[in-house]
Amino acid sequence: MSQVHPVDEVLPTPKLFTLGLQHVLVMYAGAVAVPLIVGRALKLDPADVAFLISADLFVCGIVTLIQSLGATQWFGIRLPVMMGVTFAAVGPMVAMANANGGSEGARAIFGAIMAAGVISILIAPFISRMLRFFPPVVTGTIILVIGVSLMRIGINWIFGNPVGPTAPQIVDPAHADWLKTVTEGLAAGSVTGVAPPPEGMALAAKMNNPAYAPLGNIAVSAVVLLSILLIARFGKGFVANISVLLGIIIGAAIAVATGAMTFAKVGEAAWFGLITPFHFGAPVFDPVMILTMTLVMIVVMIESTGMFLALGDMTGRKVDQPMLSAGLRTDGLGTLIGGIFNTFPYTSFSQNVGLVGVTGVRSRFVCVAGGIILIVLGLVPKMGALVESVPTMVLGGAGLVMFGMVAATGIRILAGVDFAKNRNNLFVVAVSLGFGMIPLIAPNFKMWMPHAIHPLIESGILLASVAAVVLNAFFNGATVNEDEIKAAAAAADH
Repeated sequence: MSQVHPVDEVLPTPKLFTLGLQHVLVMYAGAVAVPLIVGRALKLDPADVAFLISADLFVCGIVTLIQSLGATQWFGIRLPVMMGVTFAAVGPMVAMANANGGSEGARAIFGAIMAAGVISILIAPFISRMLRFFPPVVTGTIILVIGVSLMRIGINWIFGNPVGPTAPQIVDPAHADWLKTVTEGLAAGSVTGVAPPPEGMALAAKMNNPAYAPLGNIAVSAVVLLSILLIARFGKGFVANISVLLGIIIGAAIAVATGAMTFAKVGEAAWFGLITPFHFGAPVFDPVMILTMTLVMIVVMIESTGMFLALGDMTGRKVDQPMLSAGLRTDGLGTLIGGIFNTFPYTSFSQNVGLVGVTGVRSRFVCVAGGIILIVLGLVPKMGALVESVPTMVLGGAGLVMFGMVAATGIRILAGVDFAKNRNNLFVVAVSLGFGMIPLIAPNFKMWMPHAIHPLIESGILLASVAAVVLNAFFNGATVNEDEIKAAAAAADH
């Protein structure tokens, strides 16, 4: 009787469930962050944001099953892989959401995601040939910019968004009342001798807004951050791995105790609800948005390639070309399914790859169990409503850690790059980082450029990715070193 490879070993059901749940808890905070960010950027109702979270968990589970179990020879790498929404797509999706909010914006985003998924399935076999354009100096820079770009979201979760009801400064109500009185008086004829206000005239916001950066919110975020750091420092094994999730739970408990968080929406939500496709209506296919998402997916699949090669080494199963293509095709298929079911682009979660190394359990059926747990969670609307009910001040402390870890991962990958012998690598990182900062520092830089290209250029992540690839090709040519790519993937932890 031939011995079963550890990757194909089916463990006893109780052990499968426990280890599968462990994988789910490690990825949970990262998995629900993206639907929260995009749903709120689209200004959707809380019920719709909760639906996005449920849809995300549901599709996470389905795509994890396809990747770990395999579906035909074309899909699934059949390794212990947990699939989740990629942070790389957040910048472009938030930019799209800011341009068009509500259902209209959602339909455009999901249309772009579906089209990018189909294109990704078609180009998956060619991605390994593109690896030479993505050495660690490029992937490290891109991941650093992703983390830095996302930090803005975490910081705004703590203090409040710089626009809208929580803006740092608002119009003084007394000034607004005066202008209203004068304008109405002129219209009624009761005020004379005053020229009417010029068309489009608005009052400047000069009064400090008490809703921005209240000290109570900062204190809760600080407690969450401190809790995460203490658990990470003194927790052992699995507890340390879920420090972010535990920190959010502690923060939520404080929010409930102070009355800042209630379970009213959770109580209203059903115990069971199907995830319906095209919840926001028929998708809209915009060519520039599709191109934007396709570029994101190329970056995502390059990163997945390194992850799969590293996981192959970790599990003792050599990843050959057909396996790699099947794994990358599943990134594309997951993204297509995501677009259909109102969620986002998918990739393998590197913290779960790290967990395989920590636990030493190489069975892919552990991730199959994790996928089933995620599907069940996605079918319970109360779970989505619970996550949506968590105040942003609680998420802010966790966001600093989650998004900061992405940036730190980029730095860790760059630490393996030779800057001493090849000073040109400094130019690649320096200029690409600068390009990535443009939309953060000068969000209106594109005001005189053609409107059609705005979705393509308003994401710092995309600008940095294109700059890094072009500059690296210019300075270093296009050579590939598989060992370097594996080492970079092994350093990844986001």
